[in-house]
Amino acid sequence: MSMDFKHELIIPNEDIPFKLFLFEGKDGNYRRAKHWHQSVEIFLVMEGKSNEIHSIESPSPNTTIVVQIPAAFFGGYLGKGDYAVFSKQGEAENLRLAQLITQIYRAYQKKETAYELKVRGLFYDLLYLLVTEFMKPEEDQGNIRQKRNLDKLSRITSYMKKNYDQNITLESVADKFGFSPTYLSRMFKRYADVSYKTYLLDLRTEYGYREMMNTDHNLDEIALNNGFPNSRAFAKAFAKRYGCLPSKYRRENLK
Repeated sequence: MSMDFKHELIIPNEDIPFKLFLFEGKDGNYRRAKHWHQSVEIFLVMEGKSNEIHSIESPSPNTTIVVQIPAAFFGGYLGKGDYAVFSKQGEAENLRLAQLITQIYRAYQKKETAYELKVRGLFYDLLYLLVTEFMKPEEDQGNIRQKRNLDKLSRITSYMKKNYDQNITLESVADKFGFSPTYLSRMFKRYADVSYKTYLLDLRTEYGYREMMNTDHNLDEIALNNGFPNSRAFAKAFAKRYGCLPSKYRRENLK
């Protein structure tokens, strides 16, 4: 099995227990690297075309609804080693899956009265369909061993998501989980294809972005609240991830 994976930050939407967003391809050329995380991920391509469910390479502009469901929702329904695989089914099942995702997205976008209940109801219909029609227990021992190694790192990244605003160094995290700093550094490079420092910086930037767009806090406050030493460090990380300074992004997108 190829080890060409990149880790993707997944932070659930604040008002629903899963992540839901729309991606619109630009300039007719969108590539998304394969990545790993403790979630079931579904891409529903509304326009354009996709060559596989988890690694998109579309030659034309596309609009894609992305649903990322934390793996914990499938607890109790998994096979040996608590792993499972998902595969495409017949036309009727695939159509039902597409309809549910579309209904979830539309209900979430409209945000009408009690939309949270509507979205959660559809979400559990989606879970039921995935478990009963699309999921099969994983029995390949090689795959299970590899996924166990990924789970080690997932436990560490879960800890980092809870403590990203603290001074969590590579050494301190390695010590907490009983690894040497060198071993933990290799784990990030091998399975996440990024360094520990880059992963932590991306995590802080992602949460900083959320605070910036949902509060009136100034950039100095946002930086300190999310583990940055100052607003300059936050601005540098933000510009690298989003392509412009946070002040400009905030001004243009909050008009």
